[in-house]
Amino acid sequence: MNIIDRGSGPPLVIVPGLQGRWEYVEPAVDALAVHFRVLTFPLCDEPSASVRFEPAHGLDAYAEQVRAVLDEKAVARAAICGVSFGGVIALRFAASQPSRTSGLILVSTPRPGFGLRRRHQIYVRMPRICGPLFLAESPWRMRPELRAAIPDVKARRRFSALALKTLVRAPLSTGRMAARARLLTSVDVRPDCGRVSAPTLVVTGEHGLDYVVPVDGSSEYVRLIQGARSAVIPQTGHLGSITRPDIFATIVRDFLTAHAGARSPDAAA
Repeated sequence: MNIIDRGSGPPLVIVPGLQGRWEYVEPAVDALAVHFRVLTFPLCDEPSASVRFEPAHGLDAYAEQVRAVLDEKAVARAAICGVSFGGVIALRFAASQPSRTSGLILVSTPRPGFGLRRRHQIYVRMPRICGPLFLAESPWRMRPELRAAIPDVKARRRFSALALKTLVRAPLSTGRMAARARLLTSVDVRPDCGRVSAPTLVVTGEHGLDYVVPVDGSSEYVRLIQGARSAVIPQTGHLGSITRPDIFATIVRDFLTAHAGARSPDAAA
């Protein structure tokens, strides 16, 4: 299995988002690796994952991959951090494997019952035709957020250049992204929320800056998961974990440090 293992300290698993490639959260991986032993990977339906994928298992197939990563690295228990679509996977894992989850971090995660915008519904029905259009419009959709998160023009250009390099070395499959989007709209994760026993942190950007997943929707998890807390990465929207990775890493570190002694009922038993 293709597993990226960086840093040292308490184990932390990062589940990537709809792109399916860990490279798109690499700035967050590097920032978190200062404080944690970070494990991440391509999602199991990506060829680069080098692991079998069972489409019929749906969301459970991805959650099973998280368990396999822990087994492969001989890690009994870890904090699980899911970014965007990866948050839904992290939630399913935490709900089904409480004894192996020391903490749960949901980052700009689509709310339960998430629905696609009308034009995105068209995109996922015809990904080969409309996928390039979706990718082409992304920079324009993200422009207000990037200006807020990275005010300096030169720094913003460096970020954009790095994003372009990532796209070249980790090509996206619009077909696989569309399949994940369809899965996202078909699964009900509300029962999972009621089964989470690990300390949970819900991280979002600011209201009005997330043009992918509305902040109000992500914040529903604070209400649905018992004891969940919230944190906001200032001057960011959906991309806060990679536009301001050091602040994001500090938020995660402080939360997990405060709950280092917390254990789930199953683990205690």
